[in-house]
This record gives sequence, structure tokens and C-alpha cells, in this order.
Amino acid sequence: MPAQPLEGITVVALEQAVAAPFATRQLADLGARVIKVERPGRGDFAREYDREVKGVSAYFVWVNRGKESVVLDVKDATDRALLEAMLARADVFVHNLAPGAVDRLGLGAETLRAAHPRLITCAISGYGDSGPYREKKAYDLLIQCEAGLLSITGSPEAPARPGISIADIAGGMYAYTGILTALYERERTGAGTDLSVSLLDALGEWMGHPFFAQAYGGAGVVRSGARHPSISPYGAYRCGDGAQVFLSVQSDREWVALCERVLHRPELIRDPRFADNPLRRTHDEELTAELEACFADHTAEGLIALLDGAGIANARLRDLAEFAAHPQFDARDRWGEFGSPVGPLRGLLPPVEVAGRRAPMRAVPGLGEHTEAVRAEFSEPVPRPGNPGPA
Repeated sequence: MPAQPLEGITVVALEQAVAAPFATRQLADLGARVIKVERPGRGDFAREYDREVKGVSAYFVWVNRGKESVVLDVKDATDRALLEAMLARADVFVHNLAPGAVDRLGLGAETLRAAHPRLITCAISGYGDSGPYREKKAYDLLIQCEAGLLSITGSPEAPARPGISIADIAGGMYAYTGILTALYERERTGAGTDLSVSLLDALGEWMGHPFFAQAYGGAGVVRSGARHPSISPYGAYRCGDGAQVFLSVQSDREWVALCERVLHRPELIRDPRFADNPLRRTHDEELTAELEACFADHTAEGLIALLDGAGIANARLRDLAEFAAHPQFDARDRWGEFGSPVGPLRGLLPPVEVAGRRAPMRAVPGLGEHTEAVRAEFSEPVPRPGNPGPA
């Protein structure tokens, strides 16, 4: 198999929970060597979040595939020396410790870059390394609250937390892309750089549309369940068999196609209530009644066939079992297998497909599984020209 894009890149990660591990797992999926430093005892506390994967945490399995686990007490002199030896050979150092923690350990960005000018450092925090919220604990739901996401998510009656750790994912993805950018820059300059990502900043970027709507539109975005706050028709509509079909009409051309080819109600095209998207959104309840009256003559599968034929975007709501059996994944061979402390597991291949190469899908590590091997490796001298070091 051809080399992976990041083969030869070594990442040392002093990480826990989701945001930083999510970022470094993306690097591991592209071939980087990721050495995950875990605390003695229980390690990364995400290992204790649940026991859903044959007794192992589903959170941990998700974000830690393809890494090596090394247990170190970074305040112990011997373990600290090992960590410093690892950093001396690393390309990237990632951490999501509390603000100021790495500086107190003598591992701050300025200190490390002075010793290792090619090293790229990346710090992930909840609210950033300054300001009144600097010391505030920052779990995913709390960041969602502070970023205003919950104010626009849910039903008109109550806010709702999205079903995934969206703030952590946002922060992890910006850290990942930042690291890739820094690696590219280092190829041109020969120098590393210091990166920092705040979860609040990351999720704040994703709040761009509602922010601009509120700041310049006046009314702002309201919670609308599965409906869109700005587009209509958009969302779930009931069919004659009691099932729901989700659809989205995003242009007047599609609205005409819906009326003529699916509803067979061409008179609705220029109905003064529905003549353009802002009017349709204003009269969304009336439009929903018109649509569901027409859809009552169809089963969900029959309606989907009609919508597909008319070029109208649509979907049916799948539960997680149906997601796992999705025919599109099977047709494109998107499932892979990887190892774990509890045996082989099935998971989706990484979203980025590199032509001619298949993602390595390496194992989820057991706590401290690689400690002794890494300790032996990094006790050897740093390889120099003419001294190839250990194979």
C-alpha cells in the first residue's frame, strides 16, 4: 500500500475528553504517529464515560483509534525526561489541559519552541487563554449555551441539546486543519508555529448565519424544531401511511417543480401566500396544511419516488440501526474493521478519501499499552546524520 500522506509525522498529545483526541485521530487516520500521554491510574477520563462497546467507552473508541497509549506522571523526573525526549523528536505537540497548566509544567509554547524551533504546538481550550472566562470549566453543552446555539435549537417550547458533542467537534476540526496548515508552512519556512483554538471561538464561527440574521435582520432566528428558520417548505411532512418524509425546496425553480410534478397543484405557484420563499416562510403553517393534504394520497416510499423524479431534495428519517445499514455506505465500501482491547470493531472509514490509498484504521489502544516500548525507543540517542539510530 502506498505511504499515507502524514507518514513520518510524530504527534505527542497530552489530551483528554473529546476535542483534542478528535483532532489527533484525524491526523492518525492520515498516517501520523500519535503518541497519547495518559495519566497513571485511569488514564484519559473519557475511558470512563460509558461501557457501550463491549465494556469499553464508545466515546473513547470514536476519537482514539490509531494511537499509542503511554502512561506518564509528568511531575515525576524519570517520566518527565521521557516526555521531553519524545518532544525532541516530535513534529507536533497537542494539549487541551486547563489554561496555564502546561506553563506550570514548563511545557508552554515559548519554552518548547525555544528548545525545538521546528515543533508545532497546538493548545485547545474552552474560552481562550485570556479574558474573564479563561478559568471557567468548559464542557460541550456549556459552550453550546454560551455560544447561543441552544437558543436556536429545539422546539418553540424548549431548547434542546444537539445529539452529538458539536462544540468539541468544531474545536477539534479547527485544531486539525490548523495543524495541517502549520505543517505546510513549515515545509516552506523550516520553522514551527504556535496554534491555539478556543471551543467558544470555533462554535461561534458556526453561529455566523443566526448572528448576521439577528444583527442586521432584526427578528433573528427562532427555535423551529426540524423546520428551517428561513426556508419553506423545509422539514418533515406526514404522508398517508403515517410516516414522515423530509424535504427541502430552496429555489423558485424547485417550488414550481414541486407544485406541478408532485402536488399537481399549479395554481399554488403564484398563490399570493406562497409566491416567493419569504412569503412561504411567513405562511409556513398554511403551506404545511396544503402539502400534507396532497401527501395524504401517498405512502412515504411512493412520495420519495415522486420527489426524486421531480428533482426535489428529500430524505427519510433513519434511526441508528438504519444508519448502520445504509445502502450508500455498503455500495461504496465505506465500512472498515479495526482492533481494540475488546477485539475487532466495525467503523466507518475516515471522510477524506486519498486516491489509491486506504486509511490504515489502526487499533484503539489499551491504557498504557505502548508505555514500555516507547520508553525503550526514546531512551536511545536521537538519530543524527551518519547515526541511523534504532530501526
